[in-house]
Amino acid sequence: MEWTTVEAADGAKLSVRLFKPAAPVEEADDVAVVLVHPYTILGGVQGLLRGMAQGLAQRGYRAVTFDMRGAGRSTGRASLTGSSEVEDVVAVCRWVADTLKPRAVLLVGSSAGAPIAGSAVDKVDQVVGYVSIGYPFGLMASILFGRHHDAILKSEKPKLFIMGTKDGFTSVKQLQNKLKSAAGRVDTHLIEGASHFQMEGPAFDAQMVDLIVNFIKSLPK
Repeated sequence: MEWTTVEAADGAKLSVRLFKPAAPVEEADDVAVVLVHPYTILGGVQGLLRGMAQGLAQRGYRAVTFDMRGAGRSTGRASLTGSSEVEDVVAVCRWVADTLKPRAVLLVGSSAGAPIAGSAVDKVDQVVGYVSIGYPFGLMASILFGRHHDAILKSEKPKLFIMGTKDGFTSVKQLQNKLKSAAGRVDTHLIEGASHFQMEGPAFDAQMVDLIVNFIKSLPK
C-alpha cells in the first residue's frame, strides 16, 4: 500500500491510497479500480472501502481509495449534494490514468459515492465502466442526489447496479423504474434481505469483490 496526495482542479488536496497486487493480472485485464466512499457528511471516509480494495488487490487488480474533500485527511469542505466532489473523482481517475497507466479504469461508488461517481464516468475517457453499490434512487435521497441521476443513466458505458432488497433508501421497484431509461449495457444484482448499511459493512466485502471482478472480466478488451 502507498499513500499520496492528488490535487483537485480547485486546489483541494485529496488523500489517496493505492493497493498494489502481489501478482498483477494479464495486461488485457489490467483495469485499475477507483472506489468512491459513502456520504462524507454522515462520516463517509476511504477506510470504509479498505476491505474491498484489499480483496481486489489480492485478485491481481490495482485498487485506489481516497478521501473526498472534507473527509479524513483531505482538505476542502464537503458539499451537501456531492456536486463539488465530482471533481475529486475526476482528479483521482486522471491521476490513476496518467501515473499508473492501466489499460482502463473502472469506477465503483458506494451509497452516496455512487451518484457522485456516476457524474464523473463520462468526464474521463479512460473510465470504461461503472459499478454502483446501493445507489440512493429513492424519493428522499433524490432531493440531495437527484441532480446526478441523468449523467449515469445517459452514459453509454457499461453499468452494474448492486442493491439489497431491503435497502431503506431505494426500493427494488424504484431501481427498476429508474434503469428502464438507462442507455447502454445495464446489469443489476440484487442481494436478498440485505439492507443499505449492511451492504457497506465488511461482511459483504468478499461478495462485492467477486461481483466487481466478474464485471471487469465481462468488459470488452
